[in-house]
Amino acid sequence: MNWTTVQRILGLLLMLFSITMLPPVVVSFIFRESSWLPFIQGFALTLAVGIVIWFPVRGVRKELRLRDGFIVVASFWTVLGTFGAAPLFLADVPSMSLTDAVFESMSGLTTTGATVLTGLDTLPKSILYYRQQLQWLGGMGIIVLAVAVLPMLGVGGMQLYRAETPGPVKDNKLTPRITETAKALWYVYLAFTTLCTVGYFLAGMDWFDAICHAFSTVAIGGFSTHDLSIGYFNSAAIDLIAIAFMFAAGINFSLHFFAWRFVQVKHYAADPEFRAYTKMLLVLSLIVAASLAWSNTYGSISDSVINGVFQAVSIATTTGFTTANYSAWPGAIPVLLIFSSFVGGSAGSTAGGIKVIRWLLIYKQGVREIARLVHPSAEIPVKLGNNAVPFRVVDAVWGFFSVYIVVFGIMLLAMMSTGLDQVSAFSAVAASLNNLGPGLGEVAAGFMTLSDTAKWISVVCMLLGRLEIFTLLVLITPTFWRH
Repeated sequence: MNWTTVQRILGLLLMLFSITMLPPVVVSFIFRESSWLPFIQGFALTLAVGIVIWFPVRGVRKELRLRDGFIVVASFWTVLGTFGAAPLFLADVPSMSLTDAVFESMSGLTTTGATVLTGLDTLPKSILYYRQQLQWLGGMGIIVLAVAVLPMLGVGGMQLYRAETPGPVKDNKLTPRITETAKALWYVYLAFTTLCTVGYFLAGMDWFDAICHAFSTVAIGGFSTHDLSIGYFNSAAIDLIAIAFMFAAGINFSLHFFAWRFVQVKHYAADPEFRAYTKMLLVLSLIVAASLAWSNTYGSISDSVINGVFQAVSIATTTGFTTANYSAWPGAIPVLLIFSSFVGGSAGSTAGGIKVIRWLLIYKQGVREIARLVHPSAEIPVKLGNNAVPFRVVDAVWGFFSVYIVVFGIMLLAMMSTGLDQVSAFSAVAASLNNLGPGLGEVAAGFMTLSDTAKWISVVCMLLGRLEIFTLLVLITPTFWRH
């Protein structure tokens, strides 16, 4: 283990992250607020710690190995969430405990969108902007951003990229060099953010709300500048724009990159995961909208359709925006929506959940086992499109699925031990582990009523979900530390 290399990278990344605390200062000056000091203090603290960590090992130039990459990613996301909480903890408004500040920061960076804050409409603009910015940075991953920058500082990045990117297949690069891959991802990410901002503005938001909500839409985060979330605007046009960009952000970004690079879209239809993702959202939206119309929850068919489709896409992609209190909808709709978050979006997207491609492989594996009952001696491969999936990938998917269920069960028992009822505990763990945000029961409106213990359990779930469990669990295995 190259501890000096890991230490040097952590120091560099912390110094880099400290810069992100300066834009809220500009926002504070623009809106003539006096809320800029906590961000200056947070910047100074994060920069100073980064320098202290980096300076003693600044001359180290050892190559970063895969094992070191896991240490860097896991350590940095933990440290990042802690230091990201500094401005929130130091601010007078809102007045937050350390637990609440870390919860809010971790929720933003992991794009979970769960919150412990109320009265968002009256909070300083700098605080509101900072929360949205945390989600935007976490959406693609601060590590991927750093991968594009670190080579200039003499640090290779492929190991970081493999440890950070979501999905079962992590060795596919969009471009021959990892630096160019990271830059390509960010070009697409920036383009979507810009288009979403313009769309929101043209639909009626002011520039501040448009930028802030574009940040959390493209990041599939769900934070808002208003307590009523997207429902605050009461605009069908805004809802439709949000639906379009939530759907797009839940697609594998490599497909967007190829569409941009080669100016064509036919590869979308050829991708098995994209087809499964689209079908899932269409069926879910149809069920929810039809149920709302049948139960006459809204006064018109159009309202039922827009609200149903919006909430289906928002929850299934783990964005977490709301236009209504979906937890009060009739029948099984709320639970169905929570279950859909376990699927999530595509691998290689900013969405949470188990990912569509894993569920697709599990389904195909199930179909194969049924076929084997009829033809026991047949060699039947699991295929995605026309390509057979290697057995190692199928095994890894089943392993991930099994561990996910076990971790969920443990966290559910831990959450219930804090005094939460079954529905609230189940949805709180689901909302945190799937990086969703809103839940049911006591956490339908937010996590502010939970005990500090329950909030820390949620923080652990957010980290596990963001790093897809194995990145953290691998660190507690004897094999990882064995030479």
